Amino acid sequence: MLELAGIVILGILAQWVAWKFKIPAILPLILTGLFIGPFSTLYSIDGNKWLEPLWNGKIGLFPGESLFNFVSLSIALILFEGGLTLKKDEIKNVGPVIYKLITLGSFITMISAAVAAHFIIGLNWPLSFLFSSLIIVTGPTVITPILRNLHLKKDISTILKWEGILIDPIGALVAVLVFEFISIGGDLGSQYTKETLIEFGKIIITGFSIGFTSAYVFAFSLKQKWIPHYLLNVVSLALVLCVFVLADLFAHESGLLAVVIMGMVLGNMKLSALKDVLYFKETISILLISILFILLSANINLSDLQLIYNWNSLILFACVVLIVRPLGVFISSSKSDLNINEKIFISWVGPRGIVAAGIASLFGLKLTMQGVENANYITPLVFMIVLGTVLLNSTTAKLMARFTKVLLKKTEGILIVGASKPSRLIATYLKNSDRRVVLIDSNKNNISSAKKEGLEAIECDLYEDEILENIELSDMGYVLALTGSQTINEYALSKLKSSFGEEGSFRLISDEEMRDTGKNPKEGLFSPTDDYINISEVVRDFPQINEVSITSAEQYQEIIDTIRKEIKSIPIFIKDLNNEINIIPASHDEIQVEPGFKLMYLGKKLSF
Repeated sequence: MLELAGIVILGILAQWVAWKFKIPAILPLILTGLFIGPFSTLYSIDGNKWLEPLWNGKIGLFPGESLFNFVSLSIALILFEGGLTLKKDEIKNVGPVIYKLITLGSFITMISAAVAAHFIIGLNWPLSFLFSSLIIVTGPTVITPILRNLHLKKDISTILKWEGILIDPIGALVAVLVFEFISIGGDLGSQYTKETLIEFGKIIITGFSIGFTSAYVFAFSLKQKWIPHYLLNVVSLALVLCVFVLADLFAHESGLLAVVIMGMVLGNMKLSALKDVLYFKETISILLISILFILLSANINLSDLQLIYNWNSLILFACVVLIVRPLGVFISSSKSDLNINEKIFISWVGPRGIVAAGIASLFGLKLTMQGVENANYITPLVFMIVLGTVLLNSTTAKLMARFTKVLLKKTEGILIVGASKPSRLIATYLKNSDRRVVLIDSNKNNISSAKKEGLEAIECDLYEDEILENIELSDMGYVLALTGSQTINEYALSKLKSSFGEEGSFRLISDEEMRDTGKNPKEGLFSPTDDYINISEVVRDFPQINEVSITSAEQYQEIIDTIRKEIKSIPIFIKDLNNEINIIPASHDEIQVEPGFKLMYLGKKLSF
């Protein structure tokens, strides 16, 4: 009981540490497992592990094959959740560099890493290809924390983000297929008979057919409303486990393939209920990952670590980081607009993730239990690549970004909270003035209208952490809260200003603040006498933004006084001599103007 409770507590604690210090969760999880597992034999009183996952007759948590079964079911649920996130529309919309990275780049990584493992470590070809198929996956859970605090160019952030998202389920599928193909050869030898190929075909057909069928049966059940909402999550959980076991009964080792296919098919169906299922699966995945990686790390023995405690392992790691990854990136981006420095940075940032470590442990455990020669190399080698790349990228990403000069000199992007008509009008003007603007809103109709007007908009719940995880917004330097709710506007600033408000965070004043000028807040926006209702009425009657040239500070003050008297006009921006747009705070006294500046105001065109 103590061990089981301790695993959960330590796992969640490791997740919290990862969140607090903005590092990939896999790092503290694996280190925790190693500390209470193999490393603990060095300082425990009796020389045994503090946590022994496998039962060895005296101590241990999982007797017989129960650890393998637990790992198999856990990986099945994690891969199903990964499959749900893969959308074919997203693949269509990604740029050619991203598409090539997840196809050609993965193929190059798989071939070159297999060659390296074969000649450097001495693994046979089947095991070498199993190793290489496991390390083609990066994953958003390791990329996002590393890049979250780097103000990178949008193209670079986009490439790294979408490579991690799309390659996760694809890489898992490739790894499962490779494992199944080489494992049906019995002893993993080089002879593949006709019967072997037939068996492989049976696995493929079974996995795909059961995965597709189960997805459509589940979707049909949702459309017919046969499943009550309160049972939706647990039914989906039971169904995934059922599909995994059923596929395995028809064709041994086809279970993982079936759940990946099922997840991919369901993820591309337009079912509103899937959002709740995905949220539940993400929660389950966090718990399983927390338990799983402590168990798997603790299950490694010092003798396994000693297998890779040599120069050959270090050479293999260096080869993966300095040759294999750059080779895939440079070939995939050969005809792109990326310059040499951008390619170097993308080549450097390639941390391997949770899927790689999890599947490697599963396959390594299974092959070792079968007595396959050198199978005990798989888990420690992949863990070495995962830990090494995460540590390397976590500590050097910013240095490499500075060296390659891919950091933005100024974060001038503007994040607007609220996508109502006034927000869209202001965003359109800023976009036409060559400023990157992103609108966020939980209202689907507002987001849809923004996208129809050619604006960049994201549908999200401000009270969730989704927006903070979006590394494509690393160039945002301003936050403008333009909703009709004072509570939401204030919450938006408190939550977002530390991440996106480097240059300034502002919100519309409230009705109470507008009536009492003594309460004019320092983060007030545009005008001390105009709240959301006033701005909405102005935009309704005069949906336009006007410009007027400034000849002196005195003239500027006269213009402001005139606009304030006119109830259908509101000052919003100042354009300086370099044509840079500056946001006007509610406290206009802080504005310093020079002859040649221009004032932008919203609403009725006035004569000055």
